[in-house]
Amino acid sequence: MDNTDNNSSKPWFASYDAKVPKHLDFETTPLYSYLDRAASKNPRHTALIFQNYRLTYAALRDKAERLAAGLVDAGLRPGDRVAVMLPNLPQTIIAFWGVLKAGGVLVMVNPLAMEHELLHQVGDSGARFMVTLQRLWSKVKPLTGRLGLERIYLTTIADGLAFPKSWLYTLSRRREGFRRPEYDGRFLIPWKNLVRTSRRESGRVGNPEESLACIQYTGGTTGRPKGAMLSHANLACNVEQCVAVIHGLEPEKETFLGLLPYFHVYGLTVCIALPTAVCAAMLPFPRFAPIDVLEAIRRHNPTVFPGAPAVYIALMRQKNLAEYDLTSLKYCISGSAPMPVEALQRFEELTGAGILEGFGLTETSPVTHLNPLQGVRKVGSIGLPLPGTDCRIVDLQTGEDLPAGEPGELLIKGPQVMRGYWNRPEETAEVLEDGWFATGDIATMDEDGYFRIVDRKKDMIITAGYNVYPREVEETLMEHPAVKDAAVVGKRHPARGEMVQAYVVLEEDAAVSTVELIAWCREKIAPYKVPREIEVRDALPKTVIGKLLRKELREGT
Repeated sequence: MDNTDNNSSKPWFASYDAKVPKHLDFETTPLYSYLDRAASKNPRHTALIFQNYRLTYAALRDKAERLAAGLVDAGLRPGDRVAVMLPNLPQTIIAFWGVLKAGGVLVMVNPLAMEHELLHQVGDSGARFMVTLQRLWSKVKPLTGRLGLERIYLTTIADGLAFPKSWLYTLSRRREGFRRPEYDGRFLIPWKNLVRTSRRESGRVGNPEESLACIQYTGGTTGRPKGAMLSHANLACNVEQCVAVIHGLEPEKETFLGLLPYFHVYGLTVCIALPTAVCAAMLPFPRFAPIDVLEAIRRHNPTVFPGAPAVYIALMRQKNLAEYDLTSLKYCISGSAPMPVEALQRFEELTGAGILEGFGLTETSPVTHLNPLQGVRKVGSIGLPLPGTDCRIVDLQTGEDLPAGEPGELLIKGPQVMRGYWNRPEETAEVLEDGWFATGDIATMDEDGYFRIVDRKKDMIITAGYNVYPREVEETLMEHPAVKDAAVVGKRHPARGEMVQAYVVLEEDAAVSTVELIAWCREKIAPYKVPREIEVRDALPKTVIGKLLRKELREGT
């Protein structure tokens, strides 16, 4: 695969760790090659651990290939879409690799998706098959006539447990009055039937650059979700880039915490594909319960903890935190939102692990930037572009390149950039030109090549002719000791065009008035940036990985 042009003017090269190559000779390989290599070289190495259930890499490949054969025998053709609506379970990992080996295209769906979201993603993608949880059948069943699915496979928590826990779980469900769905063997089929075949399908992908691995729907924070088409090569190259930058990862010696939702591309890449590439053990968590995570750290000594600021902060707020030794952790990969400086420093003191703040998007498989492992880590920065990734900061009006320090739109080019939006050529043309992806993010680059996200282009507020970046105002509010969280949006104003409206969540037992908060802002930022109104809320609307849903605030929900 072609790499980005050799350009010595890229200032981030000088900031790379000595072990990080400036360029990578990317392989052209199906994503599931990582599973094949792990299973061939280390067949007995533990691939995943879930309660009392363990799988080696040889067993994981075997189950994935049996699932692939089951799908092919059911009529799946290369390029057919398969919706997978599961929490983080062993079956999710098996289905991920199995669908890819069958030549299918994954459509990962949030198990908590509302009816309209489910209908949109399944319908828009044209998925033929679905794999979901038996518990979710009551949500899916009323929609079967509108989803257009040909087959639905149901699994249970018990399918990812070993005896006796599997038996006890089934027994408890019966005592709760749960009634087993009426399987017909044609449309509604139990998971065990899907993987029962003795035949195995080792892989049916042709050109990895052309063959789609996922249609990954965007978060929908600014509009209706679009399906980003990610090829096998997109995802495989992004894994290679991550391995190159996190060069301290030791093959066969790492254990990854799987807290990030697998239905999100961040979770898919750094909690399934990346650990498989380094033959690491995976610890899937179907839900985030801080005490469960602390117990898992105590029991399994994980070394890599991909997460989000909200997750790290929640762990540090546990009253019995001092009872747990967190020093097995070596690397924490943080994305989705900036990590508050005080929280970052405290977490690093507790664990001895470095928190590597980075950046990515659904459309870029997802990682594009990461702070260096050993070099200078600039707090609040998203770090440096990954090897093979080129970046530009351009003027919002003219599209011309801007000098260091000037804010403009971030453009990205690299092997991890999507092929486009599914069935949306016009919207694809709006964001992709000559391989450059227009992110819609306003950013700056300093003289050392470190990037910093200022805000979303669509979130920028224009008030009386002035540009206001909400993130700056939010950071100012969060510097106040009484403010736990903050969000800023633009609201229509008859004279000013827009006015700055803020929403805050206060610390427990904090006592501060909105008048005091406005006065606080007046002391720290320009008058036109000061919120005209501040509303106190119990919580702010966010996605599952912690991204703020400004759209809901603008709409008054």
